[in-house]
Amino acid sequence: MLIKVTCLAMICLVWSIPSANATLSCGQIKMTLLPCLGYVMTPGPPGATVPGPCCNGVRTVNDEAKTTIDRQDTCKCLQTLRNTPGANFDAVAAIPDKCGVNLPYKITPDIDCNSVKY
Repeated sequence: MLIKVTCLAMICLVWSIPSANATLSCGQIKMTLLPCLGYVMTPGPPGATVPGPCCNGVRTVNDEAKTTIDRQDTCKCLQTLRNTPGANFDAVAAIPDKCGVNLPYKITPDIDCNSVKY
């Protein structure tokens, strides 16, 4: 239990690092997407539903990323998940589609965020 709490605290701390010139800072993005954390760590069986608060957060972040720079900064922020032990990137990549949010890129650990356009 202590390890889980410590890991969550470290994730929240890492997620609070701001990104320059973004409409939303990386910390704000991660706080908005915090309801997705449980799903990302334990997505359940194929076809499992993404929690509503997670989808709401994805919609909010997508709506706030209005420029190419915003989208690139958001992409770079999401890439920091690759440093989160136990994060399931297949689950991460599936969240936008499962929430009905159309992203112009697929979230993967190796995406070139500089190629993301609005």
